[in-house]
Amino acid sequence: MTSRLLFAVRTVSRERFALIKADCDNGISPYNRAELADIQAFIGGHDALCRLREKDRELADFLQHLDSKLTVLLRKIDPTPSLLDTLELQDVNISGGGLAFWSPRPHDVGAVLEHYIVIPPMKTFICCFGEVTSCREETDGSGAKVYRVSEKFVLIMEDDREALIHYNFEQQGRVLQRRRLDGGTPHPAPRGE
Repeated sequence: MTSRLLFAVRTVSRERFALIKADCDNGISPYNRAELADIQAFIGGHDALCRLREKDRELADFLQHLDSKLTVLLRKIDPTPSLLDTLELQDVNISGGGLAFWSPRPHDVGAVLEHYIVIPPMKTFICCFGEVTSCREETDGSGAKVYRVSEKFVLIMEDDREALIHYNFEQQGRVLQRRRLDGGTPHPAPRGE
């Protein structure tokens, strides 16, 4: 199922991946890394604000504005880009076993990529690793060259895999409901399906 998600990718060396995998095998979550602190704080704060908004909308709005102001002040103190700055809304074809995305540059088959995915509506954050199984050149809607990178997961937490599967089922249900409401008229499949 192809969806538009907040998504970022980076190449990871085999050595770095082996260390992260070894830590995971020893019970240390791949989320326990300093580089993920910013995004976990953002997602955790957003989740808490969503729950608070159900009880007290005005207080949640006030805290949201306060959080935004603190973020602006912290950026003035430390302008170093965070992981949050790398997330972009883009098409991603996801399943419980792997994913495919469109990249402006090719990736080598066998390369290990680290992914950061934010699933709406509750802003669930997923960090996972995949091994590139194929990379083929295509053109996008404007005629520009892009690469469709497909991969299988080589490290993903089971809770994250279940969240992806659950999200896919919800998306498929929405597509079927839209088709039923439109009188059975099929919608064009998104690119990559």
